Amino acid sequence: MGSNTPGGPMSGSIEETRKALDEQGYLADEALATCLFLALRMQRPLFLEGEPGVGKTELAKVVAKVLETRLIRLQCYEGLDVNQAVYEWDYPRQLLEIQARQAESDRGESGVADLFSEDFLLKRPLLQAIEASHEKSPVLLIDELDRADEEFESYLLELLADFQVTIPELGTLEAVHKPVVFLTSNRTREIHDALKRRCVYHWIEYPSYEKELAIIRRKVPDLEEHVSRQAVAFIQKVRQQDLYKLPGVAETLDWAEALCQLSLRNLDASAVDSTLGFFLKHQDDIEQLRGSSGEILQSLETG
Repeated sequence: MGSNTPGGPMSGSIEETRKALDEQGYLADEALATCLFLALRMQRPLFLEGEPGVGKTELAKVVAKVLETRLIRLQCYEGLDVNQAVYEWDYPRQLLEIQARQAESDRGESGVADLFSEDFLLKRPLLQAIEASHEKSPVLLIDELDRADEEFESYLLELLADFQVTIPELGTLEAVHKPVVFLTSNRTREIHDALKRRCVYHWIEYPSYEKELAIIRRKVPDLEEHVSRQAVAFIQKVRQQDLYKLPGVAETLDWAEALCQLSLRNLDASAVDSTLGFFLKHQDDIEQLRGSSGEILQSLETG
């Protein structure tokens, strides 16, 4: 690999990639590890889709830790534009500078610094990622892209192709080392094919029982083993229900931590009903499950 190619501990092989993630507590299957390995080797953005809470954002955070580099996160939302994502001028400071310049001019003193210099530039995440690349490749996380307007995708096409930003007053700023880019989507709308074609694509499924149990054991080691098994099996059953919002791994971890704090040795309907808010976030879902949690638990015992 070239000296400017990011990868570090994950650059040698797929197995090294999985091991590096595992050491940070992130359990990746072979398909995800392969996509990440190739994205790093080929310097391509990694586009991750999947239900909320399955580990898309967490992967970018973990990779930043493994690479010992800066994580720069752009949280997308409706109405996001270049001013919030790339840069804008600090108009209040410029106004104060104009007033100071006028006062100095009245006193016959020389003018102050140019108003359109970096001193008056508010650098947003995309510009920060290019600027940070002067030292080493940062990790750039463009999170929940599906929440942004489609027009914003068009701007990303140019940025991801050239990794440069043109500011009319300052010129073109270009990344020295290409950022390691992650894009995530919860698929509330389709992302244009033109953007996907520039990325390595991977869909993250809900984990299997075995994988989710391994995650709980790793993240909440003090939870009783029997309760860990019950909790994961219960969550797996819940995901088969017709709910408005199914719980992700993040919610399973929250619930496991709550059960650990309760020092439970066995999961019963009362404990489940009292803690539904840790993995369900809509009242209709809570009411639907509250009446059937005992049945689900019983099915686990007889299944």
